[in-house]
Amino acid sequence: MKMWRRIRFLFNFRKSIPFLLSFFRSGEVRGAKKAGALLFVTLYFLFPWDVIPDFLIFFGVIDDVTVLTFILQRIVQMAPASLKEDYKL
Repeated sequence: MKMWRRIRFLFNFRKSIPFLLSFFRSGEVRGAKKAGALLFVTLYFLFPWDVIPDFLIFFGVIDDVTVLTFILQRIVQMAPASLKEDYKL
């Protein structure tokens, strides 16, 4: 149940983008966690390794969304409790 609530949150860009900005600006989040999250996102965009190739239009997009959702869920898990409470995670 908690996982589905987080996935819906990640696709609600009006809430997820401000959350990500708050995560990276927060003094409560250690620099190593910020660097790790930034590294995962950067590596994904620089080296978008696909299990399912993008020329299979629907399935290729599902593959990309799954990997990006996994990365963003890890960022939510690294966030401090106060930030999760602010965004009701």
